[in-house]
Amino acid sequence: MLNVAVLVSGGGTNLQAILDAKAAGALPHAKIALVLASKPGVYALERASKAGVPGIVVARKSYAAPEEYDAALLAALREHRIDVVVLAGFLSILGPSVITAYSERILNVHPSLIPSFCGAGYYGLRVHEAALAKGVKVTGATVHFVNEVPDGGRILLQQAVDVLPGDTPETLQKRVMEQAEWKLLPRALAQLTEELDAADGPAAPRKEEKDMDHLSLAAELAVNTYPGRGIVLGRSEDGKSAVIAYFIMGRSANSRNRVFTAKDGGIITEAADPSKLEDPSLIIYAPVRVLGKTTIVTNGDQTDTIYDHLAAGKGFAKALRTRTFEPDSPNFTPRISGIVKVKDGAMKYKLSILKSDGGNADSVERFFFEYDQPVAGEGRFIHTYRCDGSPIPSFAGEPEHVRLMGDIDTFTRMVWNSLNEDNKVSLFVRYIDLATGKTQDRIVNKYEKV
Repeated sequence: MLNVAVLVSGGGTNLQAILDAKAAGALPHAKIALVLASKPGVYALERASKAGVPGIVVARKSYAAPEEYDAALLAALREHRIDVVVLAGFLSILGPSVITAYSERILNVHPSLIPSFCGAGYYGLRVHEAALAKGVKVTGATVHFVNEVPDGGRILLQQAVDVLPGDTPETLQKRVMEQAEWKLLPRALAQLTEELDAADGPAAPRKEEKDMDHLSLAAELAVNTYPGRGIVLGRSEDGKSAVIAYFIMGRSANSRNRVFTAKDGGIITEAADPSKLEDPSLIIYAPVRVLGKTTIVTNGDQTDTIYDHLAAGKGFAKALRTRTFEPDSPNFTPRISGIVKVKDGAMKYKLSILKSDGGNADSVERFFFEYDQPVAGEGRFIHTYRCDGSPIPSFAGEPEHVRLMGDIDTFTRMVWNSLNEDNKVSLFVRYIDLATGKTQDRIVNKYEKV
């Protein structure tokens, strides 16, 4: 049985149709596990309460940016271990991170026969007003999967409804709901959950069920248009390699004027066009260096600090206690750092972030995280910024738990293609064979070196 979340913004008549279908035994493969409203006080939440279904509010107005709202939605869906999402009069647009995480598992009902009267701007009574203005004799409803195009996903079911003489938008809306929407949506949900349950099999945990505590890295990147600089450390999907990834993004011309270049077993950043370099102090450094069986990766010249301390027999944390965040007011960009040690077929890694305490130039917070013997296909992702903004808010919390999928080329393509096209600059990926210590590297630069 799959956990279903129904997303609502109003009275919840389509929700009621689903609840009634469940009570009648018409949804044997679905558990209505959550009703999520985009604003408080809607009657749909009362319907959920009467049916004994948990109801929560994730209010769009509480989040400054769409990316932040999408992250909150994903967090709520993960918390309730949701497998399938149904939009039942949900008036907020889902972002790419949610759509990616639930590809072909989000259903929407639209009150027309798509491709008529659909897309941006067509919702509620507007759809029926347009149908009447056009003079059509037949309209109806469509249940479809949700993708990045409004009302553009694959169609599952449609039902025609006659337009009668003297119809108003209100009377037509009521007839379409009664004759089409309230019947199609439970039927489509029953069909989808039966197919998914049969495909997964009763003995095998569903993919979402296993992975709900940690999204694919692609989904985590898609939710954030500006993570800044990021480090991913973990173990490959086949369990044979340590995985290291480091990327940089930029909003200013100076930040974007960079490439990664291999050097001395690691990489350095260089100006793509030296004639346009303005201030090298925070953008030119060695992100990756190697000392014996330990690989160091950071977003600044603290790479050298860590290298020198380790070479002198001192520790990772001790090195970073001599450093602080970057002095680029008002952002005060955090310094993120990691080390990976591969020895005798095993691996362990550490991560750290040094950041300003509440934007205070004189107060630093230092956080350290250690991970021994990571599970195959799992890693941690830490980045400098939570999202875009002014000033840009710093990363918060423990490094994100993410899935690492595929060989080095598959993984590299996934990371690069998931980064925001406007802001991405360079990516470095290294796989270290745990048995032999041999490395494979990939470097992707958006800009060519002049």
